[in-house]
Amino acid sequence: MSGTTAFTSVPIVDISGLRSQDRAERERVAAEIGRAARDVGFLYISGTGIDESLFDRLLEATKAFFALPVEEKMRTYIGLSRCHRGYVPVGEEGMETGPPDFKEAFDTALDLPEDDPDYVAGNPMLGPNAWPDLPGFATAVTAYYGAVLEVGQQLLWAFAVALGEDPDVFSRHASKTPSQLRLVHYPYNPDATDGLGIGAHTDYECFTLLKPTAPGLEVMNGEGEWIDVPPVDGTLVVNIGDLLELWTNGAFVATSHRVRRVREERYSFPLFFNVDYDTEVKPLPQFATSDGAQRPTLRAGEHLFAQTAQTFAYLRNRIDSGDLVLPEDALALGQFGQQALHEVGHGG
Repeated sequence: MSGTTAFTSVPIVDISGLRSQDRAERERVAAEIGRAARDVGFLYISGTGIDESLFDRLLEATKAFFALPVEEKMRTYIGLSRCHRGYVPVGEEGMETGPPDFKEAFDTALDLPEDDPDYVAGNPMLGPNAWPDLPGFATAVTAYYGAVLEVGQQLLWAFAVALGEDPDVFSRHASKTPSQLRLVHYPYNPDATDGLGIGAHTDYECFTLLKPTAPGLEVMNGEGEWIDVPPVDGTLVVNIGDLLELWTNGAFVATSHRVRRVREERYSFPLFFNVDYDTEVKPLPQFATSDGAQRPTLRAGEHLFAQTAQTFAYLRNRIDSGDLVLPEDALALGQFGQQALHEVGHGG
């Protein structure tokens, strides 16, 4: 089965060729990205063209926010938002049956106006960001978000070409996406003893573009072994998410990953690149099976929201109280990725 190789390291792909005027060069890079997506599900990308100063300003703004007193950060508590934006305190996020994740975060996405029709209609993932009263914070976050989103559009083209599809097969669905940029802070933890910062999971969108400041990230290979993915200067980490696994019927695998607890303070900046909320995702015709067996169709935004609602305490509380009802076809957590394949293969 594709995507289950016993890799021991994550490849680095220079994507500067995706901006070349030469179609053959763009296709060469796309093919390299496609190989990494099939065999590993994770890759580093260099040559993104993102100005390093954008990240420097983002990191500076993020450190300033997380240094604020808790009561000040809670003014933008995510539970006050109607579209899942704002501060995520330690203990808010985690799997229902396990310990809460040892981290705090600030969640942002496409910053839409208050009169946006989707927001007015009650869409749970589209709307305005919840900005703290911190000079320069919104500007720094928005600038970085825009730059990484542009790289994501390039990758969306590359994935389509690598699969032999119409180059626009995915990007035609990416005009107003609920793509989230998370600012994540792992506090200094002198007592860290090989515990988990984030439990094993896959990402709910198409793919993720990640910039971490310290080690801790690990990815599962086809043998069920955990492989270290340390920061590499000048790169972003890219990993395949649930929707590309579904679109390719498993040819690309949403590789399971986790964060080990490390003593040092750590910041992490994942941008979860999604397609438009109402996009119907199902295996492309070339990946349909001869026996007609096919994974169920998902709506991109509903899948994101249903998975999110199962991992955030404020949303689980709304479900428990009856104020929030998940879509009828919502999947339980852990249905994608190497871990799911590994557990199925072992009768789990």
